[in-house]
Amino acid sequence: MKTLGLLGGMSWESTRIYYQLINEGVRERLGGLHSAELLLDSMDFAPLAERQAQGRWDLAGADLARRARRLEAAGAEALVLCTNTMHKLADLIAEAVSIPLIHIADPTGAALRAAGHRRVALLATRFTMEQDFYRAHLEREHGLEVLVPEAEERGEVHRIVYEELCRGRIEPGSRQAYLAIAEGLRQRGAEALILGCTEIGLLLKPGDTELPLFDTCALHAAAAVEFALG
Repeated sequence: MKTLGLLGGMSWESTRIYYQLINEGVRERLGGLHSAELLLDSMDFAPLAERQAQGRWDLAGADLARRARRLEAAGAEALVLCTNTMHKLADLIAEAVSIPLIHIADPTGAALRAAGHRRVALLATRFTMEQDFYRAHLEREHGLEVLVPEAEERGEVHRIVYEELCRGRIEPGSRQAYLAIAEGLRQRGAEALILGCTEIGLLLKPGDTELPLFDTCALHAAAAVEFALG
């Protein structure tokens, strides 16, 4: 079994799900008392969130690259960056180490194409929805057309992530807001919905919408298990 290095804490609410899903995946594959070989670097999210808001991606990237090198030095054989938004810096982080980084958009794109979907909707942080690092990856590498909510709706999706989900708050009203936004995207032609922030799976579950859900956290964790045991 290969050792995975988790870059986590962004937020810890979803990092704990990664830990659970990866360990469950290994146990399911190997049985008995087996669990995953993991190293975890979990950061204080508040300073990073401030850098995001300030547009200081250079400082965020330098910190994540340092942490990635630390995981490699400790014995990690691949990196799992436990967040969608910070994949904006995926190339920078990958260049800082000699081990592979398992990109979160790749298992997501592969699952969507395997299910026969081409026109898909994305719920995520404002950074992920509005900048092209994530959408362009799905479009270029997986041939998908990616729809995002309207500007005001993007603001509400983003607010709920940072003010509620990252703080462990699950509000029924916010679930209804997400469902209304998802319905609008379905009416625009979306065939599936990407939960493109690793916390959104805390709020939306399969069957909540008419659109099939593709939870990036779960798909990324499954890809990590496949790497570890492959």
